[in-house]
Amino acid sequence: MYLVKKGTAPNQAHVDIPDGLYEEEHGRQGFHGPSSHLYHSHPPTAWSRIEGPLQPRAFTCTELHTPDHRAVDGRPITVLHSPDVRLSLSRRRESMSYFVRNADGDELVFIHSGSGSWETDYGVVRYEPGDYLVIPKGTTYRVHVDPKSKPTLFLLIETPAPLEIPDRGPLGRHALFDPGVIVIPEPAAPPDDAKSRREWEVRIKRDNEETRVYYPFYPMDVAGWKGDLWVAKLNVRDFRPVTSPRYHLPPSVHVTFQAGGLLVSTFAPRPLETDPNALRVPFYHRNVDYDEVLFYHRGSFFSRAGIHAGMLTLHPQGIHHGPQPQAIAASRGKDQTDEVAVMIESRHAFKVMPEFETVEQKDYAMSWSRS
Repeated sequence: MYLVKKGTAPNQAHVDIPDGLYEEEHGRQGFHGPSSHLYHSHPPTAWSRIEGPLQPRAFTCTELHTPDHRAVDGRPITVLHSPDVRLSLSRRRESMSYFVRNADGDELVFIHSGSGSWETDYGVVRYEPGDYLVIPKGTTYRVHVDPKSKPTLFLLIETPAPLEIPDRGPLGRHALFDPGVIVIPEPAAPPDDAKSRREWEVRIKRDNEETRVYYPFYPMDVAGWKGDLWVAKLNVRDFRPVTSPRYHLPPSVHVTFQAGGLLVSTFAPRPLETDPNALRVPFYHRNVDYDEVLFYHRGSFFSRAGIHAGMLTLHPQGIHHGPQPQAIAASRGKDQTDEVAVMIESRHAFKVMPEFETVEQKDYAMSWSRS
């Protein structure tokens, strides 16, 4: 394939879009592969109705009652899953009364609200809103919630493939975040309740089934460690987006972690494009190789009306999505974004669990039609 241009189309993508036309990117391999830009006389999302499974969907995570929200010995609840990734929500109000070990895959935890400490084989690390915690497969851990903390909400991203930091190529290894900002757990004395019981429980998950192992002593008894496999913490305030004043960069420049068919990206506050002819909002595109999930953490999500912090959207492969019409006009009066969001992309289609449908905004698919 080679570059071809037909009809009314600018030479530069995302710049000098002809008046009255709407640009859409049709690409492969996320935003890395071959692509073309189509110029429509109507927004590709201006449908009158949708019939079938490829519905854009939105959910209010803060309204979902999870098992660990109701009971101290409860577990998080799975809300979406695919062969590439399993997404779960935790809304714990009290510290865990047991330990967990995931033998199915690595875990990436995003802290939306609440504070406390993550007690692991590798020591203890404090957590707060905006933290990513990378937990290698097989790590034993326990979550301690601060007594005066706001209600917790964690997004748990589990992947059977090892989590990695993507190669930044010519940008260098210090782009997006410097490895120096990564926090490593510190050894700590056992917590106050370590001698409060005669038996401690460790729940091991394998093939999504649970085995319970009991110890007559406090099982977190590591005296020291060395190696290159450990729990790590990164906060979004240390994330420094790549920007361009004259060209709207694709979401792929914000990829923070990858694992097999999974990509996790971070959208952090950044300056908007200053070139008056450059597109300043996400361009319309159709997902043909990835299902795309966005979890909204904080800020003003100017490309999407009706979205607030703690919500999650799902855009399936094959159907268009992009900015709502009013967002394009609103972007002209802004000089920077004020939002933090996490994007999770899966090569395989997500399945929505029935419990998650109880907090779904049923009219989200038609939100592009509202002015």
